Amino acid sequence: MHNNRRAFSLIELVIVVVILGIIGAVAIPRMSRGAAGAADSALVADLAVLRNAIDLFNAEHASTYPAVGTIANQLTQFSDISGAAQATSDSTHLYGPYLRAIPTLPVGAFKGKSGIAAASGASIGWIYTAASGTIVANTTTEADARGVLYNTY
Repeated sequence: MHNNRRAFSLIELVIVVVILGIIGAVAIPRMSRGAAGAADSALVADLAVLRNAIDLFNAEHASTYPAVGTIANQLTQFSDISGAAQATSDSTHLYGPYLRAIPTLPVGAFKGKSGIAAASGASIGWIYTAASGTIVANTTTEADARGVLYNTY
């Protein structure tokens, strides 16, 4: 009589588990770095959008930058040549809107905040300097995987 074996031996199962463990040890760190890289890329993209909107405002408003206290309205609503903003367009409020909404900060301690101000605060995601039109992330010591501070992007 022939004895047909239809099961895996213990050695075969151990080899499969070891191979799966090795694959997992290689793949999991790569996936976690990908999530951090996505947040870094989101920050770069959001800063580019904000900076482009500020530059367009500057170009259409006689080389003046949005004011710190009203920048959110000036970028998301219609404005006149002096920068006064309102929700609807009319014969004097011809410019904008430059953004649908202010993006939220994707990294750091203030992650999820979309406020814009000249200094850090509880609801502030972005630090803006009206004199030069520069905007940066509201982060102090947080850095990306390469060690570059987010507020220097």
